[in-house]
Amino acid sequence: MLLFRWIFMLLVLMAALSFCFYLGTGQRRYRQWSLLLVKWTVVAGLAFFAVLFVGRIV
Repeated sequence: MLLFRWIFMLLVLMAALSFCFYLGTGQRRYRQWSLLLVKWTVVAGLAFFAVLFVGRIV
């Protein structure tokens, strides 16, 4: 569980940093990178809740 929390927090931090770089520089690659990180953050969050759900069932 601790691993999932760290991964989730790092993904959120990296997405926020990337979006700040986009705002500062205006380069579209930072925006694309930020959206990709947000997508993987959602996937990591869903995986975290899936593990919690399976843990409740078993």
